[in-house]
Amino acid sequence: MRILIAEDDFTSRLFMKKFLSKYGECEVVVDGIEAIDAYLNSIKDENIYDLICLDIMMPRLDGMRALKSIRDIEKQKCVEEDKKVKIIMTTALNDKETVLNAYDSGCEAYASKPIETDKFIVVMRNLGLIV
Repeated sequence: MRILIAEDDFTSRLFMKKFLSKYGECEVVVDGIEAIDAYLNSIKDENIYDLICLDIMMPRLDGMRALKSIRDIEKQKCVEEDKKVKIIMTTALNDKETVLNAYDSGCEAYASKPIETDKFIVVMRNLGLIV
């Protein structure tokens, strides 16, 4: 499995990479612009990510706008529904409006920080990313 982690906080990046490295090859970026660039490069290289973890609060371009951009790119490229990258939003924001907005924008799951690894594993299983 190929995983992209977009996280601006150094400690959170290290934690997510260490945790998710057990399940696949992880790449790490620090903001939404780098996340979109990495996603576009994965398409160009025909080595698309299976999972993208997007922090909502990041500098330059936040995770919500990055999510919308990735979904727009998939629409432009006519990516079939079952071929779309799975996106899990990771954030300290846990208010109802933010959660609903994330789902409306096209994420598959939402994980509140601090990340509970047991729950995250269940989510990855439910998304068919791991067995």
